[in-house]
Amino acid sequence: MFQFSLPTNIKGYESFEAFAANEQLSHTDLLITNRFIYEPFIASCKPPCVVLFQEEYGLGEPNDQMIDAIRADIPAGIQRVIAIGGGTVIDIAKVLTFTGDWICEDIFTGRIIPEKARRLIVIPTTCGTGSEVTNVTICELKNLRTKKGLALQTMYADEAVLIPEMVCSLPYQFFATSSIDALIHAVESYLSPKAIAHSEIYSEKAIEIILSGYLYVVNHTRDSWKDYAENFLTASNFAGIAFGYAGCAAVHALSYPLGGAYHIPHGEANQLMFAEVLRTYQKKQPVGKLNQLEALFGRVLGVPQGQALETLYQLMDKILPRRSLKVYGITREELPQFADSVIEGQQRLLRNNYTSLTREDMIAIYTACYGDEQQ
Repeated sequence: MFQFSLPTNIKGYESFEAFAANEQLSHTDLLITNRFIYEPFIASCKPPCVVLFQEEYGLGEPNDQMIDAIRADIPAGIQRVIAIGGGTVIDIAKVLTFTGDWICEDIFTGRIIPEKARRLIVIPTTCGTGSEVTNVTICELKNLRTKKGLALQTMYADEAVLIPEMVCSLPYQFFATSSIDALIHAVESYLSPKAIAHSEIYSEKAIEIILSGYLYVVNHTRDSWKDYAENFLTASNFAGIAFGYAGCAAVHALSYPLGGAYHIPHGEANQLMFAEVLRTYQKKQPVGKLNQLEALFGRVLGVPQGQALETLYQLMDKILPRRSLKVYGITREELPQFADSVIEGQQRLLRNNYTSLTREDMIAIYTACYGDEQQ
């Protein structure tokens, strides 16, 4: 028995102005965003909402101290949270829909299950997280020196709003890291044992759109990705739907210690792990669903199936060159510790692996990434 549903309503507008005119924004709305998004796209509309800027509470990806501080500044009477931003803003906003007497670490460690008290509207401004259509949020827990994911049915946004103009202002680096994150969402959800025909359709289409866009970019200029901005935004949304159902797996699991301990951006950390995880899958279980994925890559990239994975890694490296783990200051002695933290804290993701990975497999993956300078 399976049940495939889209708990989030998906809308599209040409501009924020059109969104604001149709959604009847009011003083009971909390708008959380970044100032670099607010000034060019939102300020001229003069929304009557309470506005909080995420960067005033800390830089980088979400952490428990940041979220607790933002929660403390939410005035009484807020009925709706409107998140306009990338993965950091969206992940924070999902937690802001909850009320109650708790700190962030309580809910991410499972000590408390919070209750949703506010509606959530999400407008993504990157082409990567897909978080607007998932029930997952990620947070760095400062005291524990790791990142943890939380998946609750109540964390689905009530509405996801796609506005292509808000993606086009992304610097190239953010386009690269976010779109690679979306690609990995699509791949991991496709290989997941939870995948079904309905989720696979979204995975496959996301892969086709993103790789076609990458081929266009490498044959033109770096900023030519903006010609495909609407397509990349759609692909991110499709990948979000796919992994919202089937889940992500070892690539994300192994990337979390890198982000938690060394603050490597999420999409970049995922790419560091991606090729070696798939190579390990290929060694351990060469016959299976992976072959269908290879055929899909080969068709889109125009190469024989047997060359598809290595061709894919080369293409991704042209979009975002990989670096070795030692470049980030990571030591070899930490690699077993990373593996242990993944085994202890990321079983939610490891359950979705194409094939099981042992502690030794994980250490070998980290080791292969440690000194292999890709630039």
